[in-house]
Amino acid sequence: MIQRGVLVFDMDGVLVNVSESYREAIVQTVKHFTGKEVPRALIQEYKNAGGYNNDWKLSHKITEDLGVCVAYDEVVDYFNRIFLDSGESSLIYRERWIAEAGLFERLARRYDFAILTGRLRAEANITLNRYAAGIRFHPVVCHDDVQRSKPDPEGLFQVAVHYPGRKLWYVGDTVDDARCAKAAGVTFVGIAPLDAPDPPKLAALLKAEGAVAVLSDINQLESVL
Repeated sequence: MIQRGVLVFDMDGVLVNVSESYREAIVQTVKHFTGKEVPRALIQEYKNAGGYNNDWKLSHKITEDLGVCVAYDEVVDYFNRIFLDSGESSLIYRERWIAEAGLFERLARRYDFAILTGRLRAEANITLNRYAAGIRFHPVVCHDDVQRSKPDPEGLFQVAVHYPGRKLWYVGDTVDDARCAKAAGVTFVGIAPLDAPDPPKLAALLKAEGAVAVLSDINQLESVL
């Protein structure tokens, strides 16, 4: 009997389009503290360099690089206010689910699913309950669950404990995702969304970090498995 594989998904940019949620929260947070609106291409440059999987950390870094000294906790508080704590106008509700109807049903015939995300669990739950209540992801490893975030492989090791001896794939859209997979010895499939700034550059970076394939979105995933 052929053993089922395990598909481990990042959330942002992979399962969910976050161009108007997390990325917009970075733009608005930096503008709040600096008065300057940073282009999305600049945000992508920081992501491509690695080390900025945490959007609070990235917002704080860009703010400081623009010459404004502000406490990290102030950045986190403002980011959370506009992203999650503004009722129906919270930016989290601008997200869009990427998978087309039927994709996960077909994949479930051969694979189990898990998630490794840099989101807090509360944020992950809001989106998964909204769009994917009928899909079983186990485990869902969030920022709250690890001591060392991506690119450290701790999160993937936590997933692997649930599937001893099984082959894992990690599907992600950043250099940190790729480095996390490499450190864990897990096959990496990259996502370079067509609406990202300079998708060919991102695709080349992900391939250079060891991606076995780079897709424009997860709806192409069946073609490479």
